[in-house]
Amino acid sequence: MPPNYANGIAMRLNMLIYLIVACCWGKSLSIPQQILNEFKSTLLPLFGLKEQPKIEGKVQVPEALKKIYNIQNNFEYDTASLPLPGLYTKSANTIRSFTHVESPIDEKFVHPHRFRLKFNISSIPRHEKLTAAEIKLTRETAKNTSHPFQRVLVHDILQPGVKGLHGPITRVIDSKVVDSRKNTTVSIDVFPAVARWMQDPKTNHGILIVVYSIGAKKSPPEKHLRLRRDTAPPQWYQHQPLLFTYTDDGKNQQRTGTELTKMRPKRQSSRRHRKNLKDPCRRRQMYVDFGSVGWNDWIVAPLGYDAYYCGGECEYPIPDHMNTTNHAIVQSLVNSMKPKEVPGPCCVPTQLGQMSMLYLGSDGSVILKNYKEMVVVGCGCR
Repeated sequence: MPPNYANGIAMRLNMLIYLIVACCWGKSLSIPQQILNEFKSTLLPLFGLKEQPKIEGKVQVPEALKKIYNIQNNFEYDTASLPLPGLYTKSANTIRSFTHVESPIDEKFVHPHRFRLKFNISSIPRHEKLTAAEIKLTRETAKNTSHPFQRVLVHDILQPGVKGLHGPITRVIDSKVVDSRKNTTVSIDVFPAVARWMQDPKTNHGILIVVYSIGAKKSPPEKHLRLRRDTAPPQWYQHQPLLFTYTDDGKNQQRTGTELTKMRPKRQSSRRHRKNLKDPCRRRQMYVDFGSVGWNDWIVAPLGYDAYYCGGECEYPIPDHMNTTNHAIVQSLVNSMKPKEVPGPCCVPTQLGQMSMLYLGSDGSVILKNYKEMVVVGCGCR
């Protein structure tokens, strides 16, 4: 890691120290508005946000996103990509969830096994690359059914129908066979449709989902899929269809498997040091509390995190475990002989880890994003 880059990261983290000290001493210590403004103006762009999200009404955080957040935090190796087994998300580091946009068109679908789902994805930045998209449907166990197996057909609506002239022009993009006797989540692939919507928002006419009973000639399938609102809000929030988009913002450099195995597990660093060093260079405690700046209304998790910082002296001779460079060793040697002419090496981050954040968007979406280089993992003399 270049010294200037590492120093820049350190300065960005150290500017939070005033805020963190205020958190530690309690709410009685007021934080000047100028410091708060600088804190917000620096971190919001870092999080990929132009302004602080304004939350109106209650937003339900999907359990699926909570589980992915926990998976990411418990992952053995540090990576900003999404480690999701069974889902090919490539280098995606951002997940967004969207709910169905209700409209008068919903009333035209009277049968429970045929319904249109419409999602507003305009909040996805145009520069982000879509790597995967899926709709998750919840369902309940069907009872006393003679034809338990059902096929779920997913149609991309290319053009809406015209009343009295023709029906909608659609294209089948996914098909799933489900056992209605089992109570599990159904995941359907809608990547082709969402990719087209992102390229041309005017083509977003929604998704048409049709359910058939396999083996039944005339009888309609028994209702078990949750496609439309037919329950009270609290229960509907837990069972409503959700669109999940997986995108890559381009800020995450994908590591190979070999690179990951060579890395130390995240949030670990060596604390061995020479006894002759008065205050050796090492990682030190620094906690960032989002609640102190009033961000706890849109940040779901974490409420704060251990960012750490590097501090201490880099005296000659520099110990081997300090992960130093040859240039730093030479600089340290010259500094010991000419301390007034050449400054000594600096204690800076040499390894930085990622942090996952689950937060709410102004449009009602729920976002899970992984940010790299947010946590100091190792320190060294550079």
